Amino acid sequence: MAGTEISECGIVVSQNVMIPMRDGVRLATDIYRPADANGSAASGEFPVILGRTSYDKSNPVIWIEAVARAFVPRGYVVLLQDLRGRGDSEGTGDYFHTANQKEGLDGYDTIEWAARQDWCNGKVGMVGASHGGIVQNMASLYRPPHLAALWVDVAPTNAFRWEVRQGGAMALHMYGALYLHGYDSQEISGDPEAIKRIERGAERLSEEVWKQPFIEGETPIAAVPNLEKVLMHYYRDGSYTDFWNQESLNHAQHYDRMADIPAVYSSGWYDPFAAETSEQFAHMVAKNTMPQRLILGPWNHVSMRGKGASFVGDVEFGAAAEWGDIVLNRERFRWFDRWLKDVDTGVEDDDPVRIFVMGGGSGSFDRAGRIRHGGQWRAEQEWPLERAVETPYYLTPEGGLSVGVPGGPHRPTSWIHDPENPVPSVSGNVTGFYEWIVLPDDLDGAYVPQRARMRSLIPDGPVHQKERESTVVASGRDPSTPALLAERADVNVFQTEPLESDVEVTGSIMVNLWISSDAVDTDFTAKLLDTYPTSSEYPEGFHLPLEDSIRRARFRDGFDGEKLMEPGKIYELQIELPPVSNLFKKGHRIRLDISSSNFPRFDVNPNTGEPIGRHTRNQKSTNSVYTDVARPSHVVLPVVETKN
Repeated sequence: MAGTEISECGIVVSQNVMIPMRDGVRLATDIYRPADANGSAASGEFPVILGRTSYDKSNPVIWIEAVARAFVPRGYVVLLQDLRGRGDSEGTGDYFHTANQKEGLDGYDTIEWAARQDWCNGKVGMVGASHGGIVQNMASLYRPPHLAALWVDVAPTNAFRWEVRQGGAMALHMYGALYLHGYDSQEISGDPEAIKRIERGAERLSEEVWKQPFIEGETPIAAVPNLEKVLMHYYRDGSYTDFWNQESLNHAQHYDRMADIPAVYSSGWYDPFAAETSEQFAHMVAKNTMPQRLILGPWNHVSMRGKGASFVGDVEFGAAAEWGDIVLNRERFRWFDRWLKDVDTGVEDDDPVRIFVMGGGSGSFDRAGRIRHGGQWRAEQEWPLERAVETPYYLTPEGGLSVGVPGGPHRPTSWIHDPENPVPSVSGNVTGFYEWIVLPDDLDGAYVPQRARMRSLIPDGPVHQKERESTVVASGRDPSTPALLAERADVNVFQTEPLESDVEVTGSIMVNLWISSDAVDTDFTAKLLDTYPTSSEYPEGFHLPLEDSIRRARFRDGFDGEKLMEPGKIYELQIELPPVSNLFKKGHRIRLDISSSNFPRFDVNPNTGEPIGRHTRNQKSTNSVYTDVARPSHVVLPVVETKN
């Protein structure tokens, strides 16, 4: 076995072992093995944990401490591998963010290579989050004979639906992600000017997001042409094209091919991929015979792992919410010990679903100024919950939200959508949307970890819905005078009266709107909130966001083609929101905000009807939503009976 061998306390590491793939490309893999008393690799056969990554296999926080140094002392061999075209692996030019054709076969070949080694007991499990979850699903599609178990964390399964395009708009956090992948790409590793171009763009990301339409060859990402090619597809392919139909971008259409093996699917209510995680679980339960598990907590894309925390954003959920690597690994040990070592750990007796029902807290503020929203874990037998009752709440012309159908006729609620002054994204379910801090000239950037330079353009979690100095706002706006989003003329608030009893909402949410516009195309956004009563800390009440989404009107009838609108004509349009579980306490209000922009969470519709991503101008539009008996706009909430 080639590679550099290093002996640590209890662990022997073989660095950059080059594992051959079927096409001859070799992938750099660090192999961590248990050591004997002499510091040599221990004899015997061990189960294998495999992590495949586009984010540097030698990262101590993400991979070495969390996986290698956790699993090896328990009698596992751990393989950490750079993906094709990344890190120290071969295959330069074969990396296209998540649009990689060979990830499934590379996973298969790596698993079967490991199974052939004399230190393997023939069973391989996989771990990893985000892209590390995608590659697990991709490997499962090819059913490697020795793949025995998975833990798939925060993984998208359909890039078109939730990762990149949402409701027909582009989720711009993927533009930010391409800077991360471009900066350390193999293609520019020996080109200081190209590296600097990416770096300078990342340092000005709050400015770069305004430079739309993105023009091929003119973005900072152009320093890495293969990644800019991907960007242009992300930005321009609003319809479901052949690009989106690639196996690597939509393996949800191939669930039936996936291996029938034990798998855990985990995500958070503030992660972008809670919908896909829960849907994959439901599909795999229906298809597979082996145990499947679902875990949904009060987390964003990263807070389940690492140090862990009981809070996200401005919201404290209580001690039970805090996982981090300590709790995560405890659960992973139980899972993999059972399926890779045949140890009875009790996991087969666990309930198939664990969800964290947010809410129920005191509403007071902790020393850090976070609101105590609270919550609790609850075991369930299925997802979605069969006992959840789909309950329509109707928008009223007075800004109400009611279980009763409004009378009519009424004048519609109308507003002006100005692409030059969009509604700013105060927070959102993003993977991370980072602008890099500019380093002093006398500081060598090589000594500063990349992620230590990152500042969130959009806080990835729930924060009070008020503009702040860090908010990306239109040029000419005064960021030092922040305002509640609810006070903007282009944000339309519909909310219940203070609730007379607790209301639990658990499941996916659908917003049904009747709309019109004086433009041929525009956007409609929806955001569900839990509005707290007024307090001394928040005299206007605390506006706690739960979920949001968008729908581009030209895609109101689906994504297989575009249909521009006839100005003034009324259409029905749906906005799908991800699932959530929240207890709205007595005295709170259930609130739905309707608007036409949420920037830079989503790209802004110029309202012109020109080809997507190729517009030449912006124009204002007057948009309307109808709330009368003939056109009863409403949101459907999955309500679970509570004991009040």
